[in-house]
Amino acid sequence: MDAIISTLLLLFHVLTGSTSGAGTQTASTHQLLADLLTAPAVKLQPGALALSGTTTDTGKPAVAPTNGNTGNAFVKHDPQPDAPKVKGIYVTAHSAGGTRMDSLLKLLDDTDLNSMVIDIKDDNGYITYPTANPELLKLGKPQKYIRDMPLLMERLKKHNVYPIGRIVVFKDTVLARSHPELSFRRKDGSVWANGKGDSFVNAYKKEVWDYNIAVAKEAAKMGFKEIQFDYVRFPEGFEKKADSLIFDKTKASRVDTIAAFVDYAKSKLEPLGVRVSVDIFGYAASVPAAEGIGQDFVKISKHVDVISPMIYPSHYSTGWFGVKDPDTNPYATIQGAMKDTHKKLDPIGSFKPVIRPWIQDFTASWLGKGHYIKYGKPQVDAQIKALQDAGVQEYLLWNANNHYTADAKF
Repeated sequence: MDAIISTLLLLFHVLTGSTSGAGTQTASTHQLLADLLTAPAVKLQPGALALSGTTTDTGKPAVAPTNGNTGNAFVKHDPQPDAPKVKGIYVTAHSAGGTRMDSLLKLLDDTDLNSMVIDIKDDNGYITYPTANPELLKLGKPQKYIRDMPLLMERLKKHNVYPIGRIVVFKDTVLARSHPELSFRRKDGSVWANGKGDSFVNAYKKEVWDYNIAVAKEAAKMGFKEIQFDYVRFPEGFEKKADSLIFDKTKASRVDTIAAFVDYAKSKLEPLGVRVSVDIFGYAASVPAAEGIGQDFVKISKHVDVISPMIYPSHYSTGWFGVKDPDTNPYATIQGAMKDTHKKLDPIGSFKPVIRPWIQDFTASWLGKGHYIKYGKPQVDAQIKALQDAGVQEYLLWNANNHYTADAKF
């Protein structure tokens, strides 16, 4: 019944409200609604997840480890047990490798902020630093945005910054264009791209999995304590495009394929002593599984150390959480998002990861007059207060230009 109500509510929002697309969350509400309306109801079991048609590097079917658990019997091992309560900011590779890094480090020195999420493989698919690693060079294309990675890591250590490496996984225009066989092709052989010109690589292809994990492994060896995977999904509205595109696939569903990648990545990276985190749509905590893009909030959460729902108030349309214009009431919006997040994750017991949301430190003027407010200290403070009131102690601030509110109550 909750799923039906949530879907009807989302339909109401689409018909009456506005949508937006800033930060890491780019799918439109209309496209997400299409996913929801075509998604079958899923009964989530706290035990093993069998992945029909998916194989491991040994050639055997990929099955999530059960350990004989029913959910509460299993205890996750945190590879970073001494990690701080993370309060971080997003840092582009341009900022990390440029002069802006001086002011960003000063921000962390002067406040209770203690972490940076730095692009290691960016939104276009470029590796953001020079590398001689043949495993990466086989499929990847390095840039010199961060010219001296060892020097950067030394600076982060000197300033006591907890370093998180962000890897954009399946949105990868660079790899799609250089290796069309790893992407989605039109019938004329050209590589499919969305309206913004972005192409995705095929989440069914194990070569794509291993390439991104190889990037993550190198980041771990360079000193990053956590790997954050973003765009862990199929393209928006994929279920409408799939039949007209040419690509390899298995018998596994899109949801199980994405969950299998996350589980596989965790198994490969945990021995290196790094945490694995995943960014996910904020809406995902409030609605049923989005079968079209392959994201299921619970299934993904069970396989990671940290889950980071993108709960920017600007990304919720009219009426969400009983708020006419969510961007204008950041406290109520974050409060509602956290209530739904706990409702989703509390039942999975010891599989529950650390909840570390992305919150908004930008002004969403594209929403139009009356639907947004200018964001500064009061709005950032309100979001942090809502998280604290919900028992959530960690968060990440998003601003695409890396300009942050220095006097907020971090």
